[in-house]
Amino acid sequence: MVGIVVGLGEALFDLLPTGPVLGGAPLNVAVHAHQLGAQGILVSRVGRDDFGARIREELASRSMSTDHLQTDPDRPTGTVEVTLRNGEPQYDILPAVAWDRIEFTGDLEALAPRCAAVCFGSLAQRGSRSSAAILRFLDSAGQAVRLFDVNLRQRSSREVLTASLERSTMVKLNETELPRVLQTLGLAAVGEVDDRMETLRRAFGLGMAVLTRGARGTVLYTGDGRIEGAPVSYPARPNADNVGAGDACSAGLLVGTLRGWPPKRTLDLANHLGAYVASVTGATPRLPADLLARAR
Repeated sequence: MVGIVVGLGEALFDLLPTGPVLGGAPLNVAVHAHQLGAQGILVSRVGRDDFGARIREELASRSMSTDHLQTDPDRPTGTVEVTLRNGEPQYDILPAVAWDRIEFTGDLEALAPRCAAVCFGSLAQRGSRSSAAILRFLDSAGQAVRLFDVNLRQRSSREVLTASLERSTMVKLNETELPRVLQTLGLAAVGEVDDRMETLRRAFGLGMAVLTRGARGTVLYTGDGRIEGAPVSYPARPNADNVGAGDACSAGLLVGTLRGWPPKRTLDLANHLGAYVASVTGATPRLPADLLARAR
C-alpha cells in the first residue's frame, strides 16, 4: 500500500469550451494518486450548490472519501473560466469562493500525521484563512513527503512562497514560473536553468526540485545530480487540452517516491502521466490499463 496522499487546497470546476470539468490542482493530484494505488484524499471546501454536490458525487464514484471536504454555507464552489490560446490554457479564476475559507478542524489535525504525502500549491493561499489552515496542516504532517506544486495562477507574495518552501521536501514548477519565483524570493535569477534550479533547491534544503518543460519532458534535481527523462507523447484526441497535465505528473512523482523507486523510474511514470492527460480533454480522465501497470 502506497499510503495516504492528500491533495490540499482548491477544488473547483474548469469551465472549458466543451463544458465544465472537475479540476483544481490538489483535487487532480488526489484523484490520480488514487488511481495509481494510493489512498487519495482531498482536503478542500465547496459550496452548498450543484457544483459542490457534483464534486462529492464524482469523488464517490471513484471510491474516494469525501470526509475531509468541507461545505461553506455562503460562498459558491470555485470555478475557473478556461480558454485555449495556441493550445495552451488561460485561466480566469473566480474570487471569494468556498476554498478560500478552508478551516483547520479537528479531523484535519488527526489526518495530517497519518498521511504519507501531501501536495499543495500557492493558489489556495491567496487568502489568509486558507493559507493558515494549509500551513497548520503541513506543520502537523510529520514525516510526510510534502510537494509544493507552485502553480502560479495569480501573484504570490514572498511570504507565501517562503512559508511554503520552508515546509516542503519537494518543489515542482515550470520554466515560466522559475524566474518569477526566484525574483520574488530575492534569489539569483541568472545563469543556466540547471544553476537556477540548484539555487532554489539548496536555499530551502529540498530533497528534490522538479522542472516541467511541456513536450520536452521533466527534469529532476537532487543532491545526487540532474536526471532528465525522455520526452513522451500520446496521439491527441479531439478537443485535447493541457489542463491538469502537470498535476498528473505530480501524482506520478509522489507515488514513485512513496514506492521507493529510483528517480529515473519515478520520472518515467510522471512523464507518461503528464503526456497522457495532455492528449485528452480535462484534468482527471480515467487512466488506461497500460499507465496503471506502470505504477505497480
